[in-house]
Amino acid sequence: MSDNTTPRNRQVATILAFAGIVIPVAGFHKFYLGQPLWGIVYLLLSWTPIPHIASAIDAIWYLTQDSSRFDSNFNSTSSLLSAATISTHPMITIAESIRELDKLREDGLISEYEFEQKRRQWLDRV
Repeated sequence: MSDNTTPRNRQVATILAFAGIVIPVAGFHKFYLGQPLWGIVYLLLSWTPIPHIASAIDAIWYLTQDSSRFDSNFNSTSSLLSAATISTHPMITIAESIRELDKLREDGLISEYEFEQKRRQWLDRV
């Protein structure tokens, strides 16, 4: 996911994915959703049918998801830290989130590995 805070629209992503079926190049929906590496792969393979078929599958996937599922996949920064909790002071928010995450680890609700992975993701944003 991208660090961009602009929410992605499921309908726009679906239209872009369907466009990738009929236009000569595919992958614009991946750039829109903040997945530039996949977008580049789709563009580089546009001379083959692979990205066009994958775009059709992506479009159907976006259509069949409900809004909350789409948002959790493409609009939230994490499952434990929603976009609504991000304030104008990201360092404070990240520090508080890591403290809360540590409490979950201490309570045995998440593993040490999960704690470390999420902690690194949040610190990489700084």
